[in-house]
Amino acid sequence: MLSEPRAGRLAAWGNALIAHMVSPDDAVVAIVGEDAVHRVEGLPGESAPVGLTLALGRLRALGATGLRVALPAPGHPLGLSGPPDFNARALEAEEAVICEGAALGLVPEVYEAGPEGDVHVEVVWHCLPVREAPPADVPSLGEAERELAEALRDATEVLTRLDVAGSGPVAEAAIEAYRARAEQGREVLAPGYPPRAVRVLELAQRVGALVTLASENGHGGAVSASEIAARGEALRPVERVARRAQVAAYNSVVAERGMR
Repeated sequence: MLSEPRAGRLAAWGNALIAHMVSPDDAVVAIVGEDAVHRVEGLPGESAPVGLTLALGRLRALGATGLRVALPAPGHPLGLSGPPDFNARALEAEEAVICEGAALGLVPEVYEAGPEGDVHVEVVWHCLPVREAPPADVPSLGEAERELAEALRDATEVLTRLDVAGSGPVAEAAIEAYRARAEQGREVLAPGYPPRAVRVLELAQRVGALVTLASENGHGGAVSASEIAARGEALRPVERVARRAQVAAYNSVVAERGMR
């Protein structure tokens, strides 16, 4: 979870575009980021893949009033509402965007080419029908913020007790370095999002960084099978909470409109 999900960028800046808070060109530049190009395949009325500018305009014409994020994992269909075919594609990609009001969803497929250090990335968003129903397991911003604070405290306590690499000052420095790199030249969320959503997303990314560091930095002092299992048990719910919070942050503007 060290990287920002492409579905998050598409939903955030797509929502800003729908709300007339950014221009189409600015939205597309922010969505594409460091990738080479994004295209949308399967868009109703189009026989071939099209660029993001045309695709976002067409989705609005088809009735899309907002874009939601799904970040599913095995056993946790976070943000999805069906049908099974779409859920399966989204689960394979570990992310998707659902168009409110248009009964359509977008799942990214990433293509990479080139040598290390000069990788050319192209993304094709597959447009598929979705079921118009409440998304699975998405908390409110308030719930997400409380869950994150508790998860970060509990996980840090367990990982420190197990002497797991990635749970102390070195991890804190690594997380801060990651955040500094990630935030250079970009906004955390697009215009129009409430400050609380920005705060929740930042904390979710911080928690996700802790999970990734603890997962990738070896076993630390947790040399026994039971201690390694305990680390896994500590990390699983934390990773789940961080994903839930990311979805809550990205979806907050759509959720707020639905409550009015």
